[in-house]
Amino acid sequence: MIGSAILFALFGGALAQTPPVFPAVTDLRIKNAFLQPDGFNRSFVTAEGIIPGPTISGFKGDTFKINLINELTNGTMILSTSIHWHGIFQEHTNWADGPFVNQCPIAANNSFLYQFSVPDQAGTFWYHSHLATQYCDQLRGGLVVYDRDDILGDLWDVDDGGTILHVGPLYHVPAPMIPVGSSVVEAGMINSFGRNYFNTQNTPLTVINVIHGLRYRFRLIHSGCDQPFNVSIDFHNLLVIESDGIEHHPVVADSVEIFVAQRFSFVVAANQSVDNYWLKSNNAGASGTHGFAGGINSAILRYLGAPDEEPKRNQTILYQNMLNEFDMHPILNPRAPGEPTIDGADVIMNLQLFWTIGGNGAIGTTEPGNFFFINGVRFFPPTVPVLLQIISGARTAQELLPTGSVYALPLNSTIQISFNTSEVFQHGGPHPFHLHGHAFSAIRVSGSHVLNFENPIQRDVISTGLPTDNVTIRFFTDNAGPWFLHCHIDWHLEGGFAIVLAEGPAETPARNPTPEDWDQLCPTYDALTPLQLGGDGGPLT
Repeated sequence: MIGSAILFALFGGALAQTPPVFPAVTDLRIKNAFLQPDGFNRSFVTAEGIIPGPTISGFKGDTFKINLINELTNGTMILSTSIHWHGIFQEHTNWADGPFVNQCPIAANNSFLYQFSVPDQAGTFWYHSHLATQYCDQLRGGLVVYDRDDILGDLWDVDDGGTILHVGPLYHVPAPMIPVGSSVVEAGMINSFGRNYFNTQNTPLTVINVIHGLRYRFRLIHSGCDQPFNVSIDFHNLLVIESDGIEHHPVVADSVEIFVAQRFSFVVAANQSVDNYWLKSNNAGASGTHGFAGGINSAILRYLGAPDEEPKRNQTILYQNMLNEFDMHPILNPRAPGEPTIDGADVIMNLQLFWTIGGNGAIGTTEPGNFFFINGVRFFPPTVPVLLQIISGARTAQELLPTGSVYALPLNSTIQISFNTSEVFQHGGPHPFHLHGHAFSAIRVSGSHVLNFENPIQRDVISTGLPTDNVTIRFFTDNAGPWFLHCHIDWHLEGGFAIVLAEGPAETPARNPTPEDWDQLCPTYDALTPLQLGGDGGPLT
């Protein structure tokens, strides 16, 4: 099931055209590496020296044991690190979910064992740093949990490491040097390659190889920090079957719009003539160049027997049948929790989203950039992780830090959250909001005024849409622990666009026993000097 990857050298740096596949039990080395994915040479923060990092894979029911080894040395970027295993519920392992909410970062020259089980999940997930904007410097990779008894398994012939697609933007400037909200996209990446927006060069493009007559399950991951992308394959339809780790009834589309951190699976039948075809990932955001001139925002789908060249044909009419979230309906347990009315939840939360420009005195700072608020509060990472606060005895929202950003929720309850975007859409929207520890039912999606309680799309990242959308989600609190809810545009998260949902605080310690090496993370991190933290100077390595 799992294919092998081909690694090759480019400009003296190793780049993976298809990320290699690592098993569920593995070491994962975080290191700096000079790479040139669009022809521009710079140092990145990587997993195993490649971008994207290796795909980690296992099967439903497996226990993952990933020993993270921090070998970072480039002080212009952050030297500590941590990993969020995006989409994994981390039931009973809340401590493994990411820094400052659930753990302290892992200092350079240290290691930490992430150990978690996936008893009832299968699908397309991913991993990334969750420390400041570190993953914008490319610390990211795929995480796939296969199901030996997949209920849709008859729809495809091939589902392996060669059919995993990462899309996202590339930056030439290290993330710590970019003011909040001021990122400039230089290239759109598909797996390891992308051509420079502003100076198109003859750099390689990612090639996806297929055999005529076979059907391929592609697992699409937006593992970037910003910008939605519209993804299509010239002259091929997409049979969309999964969103964010949950399989849905198949829907035929010619393209999908994918926001930061979302995932889709779609089946593509290799039924066209043997040739090369453009696989397109058009930047649908504001920053960077749009379109496909000179091979930007593109990869190549190459049939076995086709010449080693770029496609000669170009489908110019696109997005006639783009996937609509409203048309996706989960196969298992499709009903939204709670009663089928707008007030049919146990806890109803309305989140007012707001932004302002720094340096104007309104937020008490001269720091440049854009800053974001939920219900009037800007999120600041606490110096003591919320989980550690709870273990130490804090229970109520008033006791838990950061003040005003932690919401205590009861267990065994239906929670309904609406995102009021009436003011925030003027900057950087729509915003992809991610809930840790759960998937949710989106009873009202962007672009629709219809409430669906019977079979709404289920996922863990939702676009907040336009000001009139009032996107609304529901989930059931069956997973004790503090869980992050945040915009996944990392610049916006850095600017304060987040809250913490402390689910069942009284029950959290007993349900999430922490390992001994977790207990040592905070003392080690707290003892670091500014030079050991990095992010504001240091050797280029």
